[in-house]
This record gives sequence, structure tokens and C-alpha cells, in this order.
Amino acid sequence: MSQMNTVVFTLLAMLAFAGNSLLCRLALKHTAIDPASFTAIRIVAGALTLWVVVRLRAPTGKSAGNWPSALALFVYAAAFSYSYVSLPAASGALLLFGAVQATMIGYGLWTGVRPGALQTFGLLAAAGGLVALLLPGLSAPPLAGAVLMIAAGIAWGVYSLRGKDAGDATRVTAGNFMRASLLAACLGVGMLSRASLDAEGALYAIASGAVTSGLGYAVWYTALRGLTATTSASVQLSVPVITAAGGVALLGEPLTLRLVACSIVILGGIAVVIAGKK
Repeated sequence: MSQMNTVVFTLLAMLAFAGNSLLCRLALKHTAIDPASFTAIRIVAGALTLWVVVRLRAPTGKSAGNWPSALALFVYAAAFSYSYVSLPAASGALLLFGAVQATMIGYGLWTGVRPGALQTFGLLAAAGGLVALLLPGLSAPPLAGAVLMIAAGIAWGVYSLRGKDAGDATRVTAGNFMRASLLAACLGVGMLSRASLDAEGALYAIASGAVTSGLGYAVWYTALRGLTATTSASVQLSVPVITAAGGVALLGEPLTLRLVACSIVILGGIAVVIAGKK
């Protein structure tokens, strides 16, 4: 793949990842859809889209994926939706990204990877920025939503770790989405008494599942062919920034000094850790 194609696919993937947060927050704040219904529609739409993508690529290929990864995917999607009932898009994306990276870095430490002095500084800076963001105050994100988003990030980190050596990432993700659809359907049925749907909210959920999740992941896995591991981790630092800009421009969310300062510390600390891995 040419360098230009890699750049284009990477940019589209980052926009898609940021779009997930914006669409979810938009739906749960400005429409009548409930989190369980949003989750179910999103996962089913993503599963159908990825199934089509996989079939177009290799109609006779075998199915892939597994139930533990599907469970991690479902936990991520459900916690993600419920957190955005109260969290602003920018804070949510920052907490999600920080939790994903913390999970993957923590796994590396647990398996024997020892950080150098500069990486240790980066870890401490990122952890300090996260604590500062969550400290009580007028601009602190709601605690319940923050805890749910951190749980979503941990689940996505686990999913990412499980998929590192899974082979054809798009096919594996399609299989996991299909399995997660059953879990999401169970959630929808279990929360049926609290279900609330409208056409606009359902359209946002379909867009989140089909475009920013299904097609977004397919584009990202294509971009990864032209990226090193360090670069692929580094470019994801842009997602909270894009989300914050979208939250201000599209959702009218305030950009507080606390969020900006904590974002710089958290993302800067993670960047130092990633750079040290090279």
C-alpha cells in the first residue's frame, strides 16, 4: 500500500473512532433512545456491515472469532453507551483512550516488560493527569459515567490484547461482532421495560455501528498494513483531540481549562511511554 493511501486510511479511521463518541453522545443526549437499545442496534449494525465486508473480500472463508473476545467487545460497547448518558464527548474519549492504553501498558508490565526512567515518568504523568481530571470540582466529569467509561476502556484493552495474534483482524472482528450481537440482544430484552426508541436515535446507532464501527475498523486494519506498531499507537493520540473539537463544534460542549490541561498531561505521558517502546 502506498504512503498516501496509508495516510488517508489512517485519517479516516481516526475520524471514525472519534465519530463513535460523538454519535453516541448525540443520540443519548438529544434523542429518546436508551443506552441498551443504542448498544444493541450499534452492535447488530456493525456485525452486518463487517459480514458484508468479509464476504466481499473472501466469500468462501471460514468464520472466526471467539466468545471471550465477544464478551469483552460487548462489555466495552454497553459500558460505553451507558457512560455517555452523563459524560461529555471529550471527557469520555479521553477516559476511554487512557484506560485502553493503561490496560495494554499494564499487561506489558505484568508480563515482565520493564520501563526505563523516561517511560516511568510518562506513566506517572498520565496517571496523575487522570487523577486530576477525576478530582471533585465544578468541571469534573460525573463519577458514575467516568467509572463506566474506564470499564469500557479496560474491556477494549482486553479485546485488543486478545486480538493481537488472531490472524485476519477484520474477519476475527466480524465473528466477534456476530457473537456480541446475541449478548446485546439479551441486554435489549432484559431492559425492555425501560426501552425508549425514536427514529433519529436509531439512525445514530446504525451510523455508529455500520460506519464508525464496522467500516471504521475495516479501514483501520487496512491502514495498519502500512504503519509500524509505534506509529499506530501514536496516531491514536489524536482521537480525544478530534472528539473534543467535534464536541465543541457539533454538540456545543464547553472546553474547560481543566480538561485541556489534563488532556495534555495524560496524552503527553502516554506519548512518552509509546516513544520509549520504539
